[in-house]
Amino acid sequence: MTLTTALALGQTALKLGLICSLTVLALFLSYSMLNVCDLSTDGCFTLGAAVGAAVAISGHPFLSIIAAMLAGVCSGFVTAILQTKLGVESLLAGIIVNTGLYSINIAVMGGSSLLNMNKTTTVFTMLKEKLSDTGLAGQTEIIVGAIAVICVVAFLVAFLKTRLGLAIRATGNNADMVKSSSINPVFTTIVGLCVANSFTALSGCLLAQSQKSVDINIGQGMVTIALASLLIGGTIMGRGGILKRVIGMVLGAFIFRLVYTIALRFNMPAFMLKLVSSVIVVLAISVPYLKSQWPQIKRRLTHRKGGM
Repeated sequence: MTLTTALALGQTALKLGLICSLTVLALFLSYSMLNVCDLSTDGCFTLGAAVGAAVAISGHPFLSIIAAMLAGVCSGFVTAILQTKLGVESLLAGIIVNTGLYSINIAVMGGSSLLNMNKTTTVFTMLKEKLSDTGLAGQTEIIVGAIAVICVVAFLVAFLKTRLGLAIRATGNNADMVKSSSINPVFTTIVGLCVANSFTALSGCLLAQSQKSVDINIGQGMVTIALASLLIGGTIMGRGGILKRVIGMVLGAFIFRLVYTIALRFNMPAFMLKLVSSVIVVLAISVPYLKSQWPQIKRRLTHRKGGM
């Protein structure tokens, strides 16, 4: 592999990693902070892509981002209401919302399973025109993705240090204790899922505009990808402050996409990529556990050798 090829692979992984890291940050808020496993991620990602594409096609590229995030808020609100007000388990609530969003996404896309945006003005095409005479002309996707990630990271770090953010973190740690402290866990759960799903929808919107098309299956497997990236980032950065952990999420998304890109480079069949995702998730979970268990395993091996 030449240096040029390696740089091209890294650039491709960085483009997708930055955009998809927004979904990882959403899962970080819902799964790591709020302790809710939201399985509506796939549908919400597609919802953001569909709504963003529909609004952009109508001639409003910047409004498409706001509309996509508001659609994500609505998705998170429904998921939270099912959990907190209707007594539906979090896993089942996510599955129900994800299933319902399939029909909603088709409706948003005008009854079609594909939207073409080749002739549509997007935030990417607008920035590309601005940078056409500069040295950054070919880095539009990276710049837009970096701006979005910086904004979300700054917001998330600041938000989680507010009283509401601390209440959300406390709800994830111990909901019963939160109740005894006169904090409404229903409210914190709703807010947490609404904010998290807005990030997911933003990620879908940006990916759709970057690819200039939306397919009904654009979000398929995103929850697995995001979970794998989250675990990779957590393993690399370890425990620490919010900023350190959030940066780890972005780094995990980049590493996961880099593995994906390298796998595609070596002509791995597309149907094998799901297996790659599963293996990465298993490794991300098992490696820290095996590392913690290694002293005991080493003592057992030493004892057995001594007994022989």
